[in-house]
Amino acid sequence: MIHERNKAILLAENITSFIKFLKQKHENKNNFRVQADKLYQIKLLTEEYKFQIIADELIRINQFDWDGKYTYYLLNQFRQGMSIIDEYVQNNYDDLFLITARIYTLKNLSLSFNK
Repeated sequence: MIHERNKAILLAENITSFIKFLKQKHENKNNFRVQADKLYQIKLLTEEYKFQIIADELIRINQFDWDGKYTYYLLNQFRQGMSIIDEYVQNNYDDLFLITARIYTLKNLSLSFNK
């Protein structure tokens, strides 16, 4: 249980880091590696699927004790949003190749939970 709880917290921290990364790259208008409009679309998708709320809730519920039922519910919500974002990045790979490593990390962390 402690191992699962730590994985949930690690996933939540990586989600928060991903959101901060998107915000930083979007605010940096001089960045020539990523197109701003496509990056903004990913930022909007993270807001639509409420990634920040999911990350905060994962940290909150697993801070002291493992709550498997609610954690798996939040993971399913996260995976739905991440599949849409992953498909968008794959369709625009030439413009968003820098984000693929972070998406790969998030997907593998979320898939490391076995139910």
